[in-house]
Amino acid sequence: MSETVSIPEKTLVVVADGHQAILLRSHGVKDALTLTEERRVTPKNLDDEGPSGSRPVDQTPRQTDEATFAKQLANALYSMKQEHKFQHMVLAADPQTLGQLRDTMHKTVSESVILTLNKELTNHSANELAAAVRDAAG
Repeated sequence: MSETVSIPEKTLVVVADGHQAILLRSHGVKDALTLTEERRVTPKNLDDEGPSGSRPVDQTPRQTDEATFAKQLANALYSMKQEHKFQHMVLAADPQTLGQLRDTMHKTVSESVILTLNKELTNHSANELAAAVRDAAG
């Protein structure tokens, strides 16, 4: 049986893929948990920035852009953490983006993650996202 995770009030919920991230805030607990969207994050200056290091020869420009966006999102989350804008975080992303985020997130951000959803959910409504978080939390 899986472990139950308690999602505290005002937890930051980040739903991401390689092209955008939706930042939401939790309200209520357990079956009464709801989410409200705070903002969306999209890639910036992809031609000027890149993921760390050089692009592997077998990586497409799109994959490079997605890795760059994951790095940009990780940096934005670190800034938010430093500004005390969240204490706990739920992270939902497709497998590739999730791996890229894990590789680039600062330790203080990683330690804030209380629940991870290995799913592509960026095209879902706030109500559907809240249901997915409730289900995953047990």
